[in-house]
Amino acid sequence: MITVALPKGSLLKESIQLLKTAGLDFTGFLAQGTRQLQMMDSSGQARGLLVRAKDVPVYVEYGQAQLGIVGYDVLREREPKVAQIADLGFGGCRLSVAVSSDSGYQSAVDLPPHCRVASTFVTSARQYFQSLDLAVEIVPLSGSVELGPITGMSEAIVDLVSTGRTLTENNLTELEVLYKSTARLIAHPLSYRLNQDELSLLIDRVRNAAIAHLSA
Repeated sequence: MITVALPKGSLLKESIQLLKTAGLDFTGFLAQGTRQLQMMDSSGQARGLLVRAKDVPVYVEYGQAQLGIVGYDVLREREPKVAQIADLGFGGCRLSVAVSSDSGYQSAVDLPPHCRVASTFVTSARQYFQSLDLAVEIVPLSGSVELGPITGMSEAIVDLVSTGRTLTENNLTELEVLYKSTARLIAHPLSYRLNQDELSLLIDRVRNAAIAHLSA
């Protein structure tokens, strides 16, 4: 039986809608007040696991799930040993460098050497500034990184940006975009190669559903 890891949070609703179009119904996860973390789809074809977005590739890499849906930002940051199957086209956002709007900085290379940069995306931030040959101190935070420049703890932040509203409301300005992110379909490499439980047929259905969604 195929197990699919689904991400809690902003990608969940569209992930479930896409899978429903592909023939797997996990809408029970969206029921108000539910605390279920696993369920069979309504047709009995597959099992769904509801996990934190950052844990989706972990469940897939270790074989507890054959398929998963997760943002590219998570894959880029964690570099798990999974097969990236398809760009599903929803959940668009970008990872950006931002500073206080009144800082006077025009680009990331204007930041002073050895300044602090706050981020949840420590690996991506470090790799980016290394590519600029700019030595900075990456300050790891688990949330509300916008407070870094506001409180003076950091000169800049590296964080996900969707609409930009949060930055604007906190007097922050984007300087650079490191990369753009959308939801991706991932698979356990061995299960994918061996086509266990006719995995390739389900993957084709999900791909077709994603194409139909993008062209709608």
